Amino acid sequence: MAKMGQDRRNRPSTKDANLAPLAQPARGGRGRAARAKTEDRAESKPFWETKTLEAMTAAEWEALCDGCGRCCLNKLEDEDTGEIVLTRLACALLDIGKCRCSDYPNRFAKMPDCINLTPEKVRSLAWLPATCGYRRVKEGRGLAWWHPLVSGDAETVHQAGISVRSFARSETGVREANFVRYIISDFDAD
Repeated sequence: MAKMGQDRRNRPSTKDANLAPLAQPARGGRGRAARAKTEDRAESKPFWETKTLEAMTAAEWEALCDGCGRCCLNKLEDEDTGEIVLTRLACALLDIGKCRCSDYPNRFAKMPDCINLTPEKVRSLAWLPATCGYRRVKEGRGLAWWHPLVSGDAETVHQAGISVRSFARSETGVREANFVRYIISDFDAD
């Protein structure tokens, strides 16, 4: 099996994202308040429910990452069948405890097989986990309860057992020929 490129994602904290606060309901008579609440709900929908992946700003795109680190795991591709399998070996740049890239601005220079995730790649990469925020939005499923944009807490992705924090190991020091020893089951569950 040959090692294939993967996207080593690390996003700034969701606090850095340009996200509008929810609108406050209007005060006044019953009819006016009901209309205002309906209008507020429409106006206050989160960006991932109102925009396509292509229409998102850079800050919104980065905030859509849940910080799980799953895309930073090395994948192996069977050269005969094309089957892709996951390993528990993470990119050498992944800070496993934080599930963040230790050198996000320079990741492409340091890791030539790092994949820059784009809307086009979200549509074509079959190995993106079903839990991935980009994939969920692309498929019209919305974000899960544990996503930091929904929960308001970057720790919920870890508390829900979605992140690789509890089982990943750095690829550093592991010969590529030994990567097959670290193959794990795919992330099928959502």
